[in-house]
Amino acid sequence: MAEVLLVDDDQNLCQLLREYLSGQGHAVRCAANGRAGLRELFERKPDLVVLDVTMPQVDGWETLKRLREVSDLPVIMLTARDDEADVLRGFSLGADDYVCKPFSFAQLGARVKAVLARGRGGPSQDELRAGDLVVNLAARRVRRSEELLNLTPTEFNLLVALMKRPGAVVSSEELVRAVWGPQYASEIGFVRRYIWHLRQKIEPDPEHPRYLHNERGFGYRFEVVES
Repeated sequence: MAEVLLVDDDQNLCQLLREYLSGQGHAVRCAANGRAGLRELFERKPDLVVLDVTMPQVDGWETLKRLREVSDLPVIMLTARDDEADVLRGFSLGADDYVCKPFSFAQLGARVKAVLARGRGGPSQDELRAGDLVVNLAARRVRRSEELLNLTPTEFNLLVALMKRPGAVVSSEELVRAVWGPQYASEIGFVRRYIWHLRQKIEPDPEHPRYLHNERGFGYRFEVVES
């Protein structure tokens, strides 16, 4: 059973979501604002946070920023705006998914299930190595030389999906199915956004990628290119 923390100042919505997600087999707690959400995070250590953007005092952006200073647990953002700038802002701060209001409970439930599945990973003891990158699949940790890189669960899974096929061009559609799941088949824009953010974290020079390369019109390729 996964524990989900809902952080939203709309208490009616919180209660309805709590009932729905509890019916899906999750243990659910609610917090009415960002400060209360951070306290619950430290005390309860949930498996996933569903975080509203628009809240008084400490909004969702600031809450996510503070959360990412201490934790890499999965976060789904809720917002009333389907705006590209907002989506990119959420991803840049470390969100794992983004759901726009109004949404159906079934839609959010599917996103919760998918994000939790991505975060759990598999029970492998293997490592992936390329250049100065070392990926520990069991511990879900990535190092570049001796530096530990702070990747979100989705960024980690995207990197692994590409590293497991070195030199091969992988289409956005294939990556969506492998990393996000078939229910995200129409949302290939996720891949472009996450590739950009992943480059900021793993590339010595994101403007001149050493590892993650575009194949325009086809997809993406992982290959070590020496400078």
